[in-house]
Amino acid sequence: MIVVFGSINVDLFFGVATLPRPGETVLCAEYVTWPGGKGANQAVAAARAGAEVRMIGAVGTDPHAGPVLEAIDATGVDTSHVVRVPGVTGTAVVMVEESAENQIVVASGANLQARAEHVPDRVLGPATTLVVQLEVPIAEIHVVLERSKRSGSRTVLNAAPAQTLPRGMLEACDVIVANRGEADVLAGAARDALAQVRTLADRYGCDCIITLGDEGAVLASGGGLFRLGSLDIRPVDTVGAGDAFVGVLAARLDAGDPLLDAARYASVAAGLACLEEGAQMRVPAADIEQALGRLAPAQPV
Repeated sequence: MIVVFGSINVDLFFGVATLPRPGETVLCAEYVTWPGGKGANQAVAAARAGAEVRMIGAVGTDPHAGPVLEAIDATGVDTSHVVRVPGVTGTAVVMVEESAENQIVVASGANLQARAEHVPDRVLGPATTLVVQLEVPIAEIHVVLERSKRSGSRTVLNAAPAQTLPRGMLEACDVIVANRGEADVLAGAARDALAQVRTLADRYGCDCIITLGDEGAVLASGGGLFRLGSLDIRPVDTVGAGDAFVGVLAARLDAGDPLLDAARYASVAAGLACLEEGAQMRVPAADIEQALGRLAPAQPV
C-alpha cells in the first residue's frame, strides 16, 4: 500500500500564447479548473498505475474542497484520512504557454494545517511505501518520515518545491527524487548532474534520482550510476510530469520492481502525462505498458 502525506489543491489553469514578463498583462479566452497539489497528483498517478493508495492531508471549508476530493476519490484513492480545517483549500494559479512551459503560484491554504498526527500508526509498516513532498509543513513531514522509517516502511521523498532540509530528514529517506534545481539546493550547484546524484546518495545513504526533463534522468543506486532517457514526444502541458514520475515510481517500487525498472516505467508515464492538460495524470496503466518498448532501460555510466 502507498500512503501519500502531502498537499491537495485546486488548480486554475490559464492557457496563454506566451508567459507574462514582469509588469506585463497577458490575455486569454478562459480558464479551466482542475484538481491538483503535488501530494494529490502523486497519489492519483500511483493509483492509475495500479497501486492501493491512501491520501492524507487537509482541505478547507470553501466550495473547492468537495469537488477536489470527489475527483481524487473517483480514481480509487482512499481520502478517508483527509481532514477539513477552517479556511480555504490550497489554490494554484497555473499559466501554460503554447511551448508547454509554465509558471505557477500557490496559495497554500489548508495545506499548512496538515499534521503528522493525521497519519495513524496502523497505516505504516513494512507493507507500506510512504510518499512525501514539500508543500505541507517541513517539521510535520520530518516527523512522518522518521515514524515511517522506524516502522519499516519504504520512504520516498520528492524534494519539491526546492528547499533546504534538515540532514536527519534526508537520512530518513530510502529514495530521494529531485529535479535539477532542487538538486542544486540539496547537493550544491554542479555542472554535472551525475556528480549531484552521487553526492546525495553517498551523503544520505539512499537511492537517488535527478530528473532532467526531456533529457531523461540520472540515478544512483547500489553504488552504481545510471542514465535513463525520456520518451520522444511533443508536449502539450508539462505541469504534471514530475508528479506522474514520482507517483508511478512509488507504485512500481511498492509492486516489487527494482529501482531501475521502476524508474523506466515512471519515465514513460511522465512523458505520456505531458500529452494531456492538467496536473493529475489520466494515463491508464495499459498505455504505459504499451509505450515501454519506446524507452531503453537505464544504462550504467
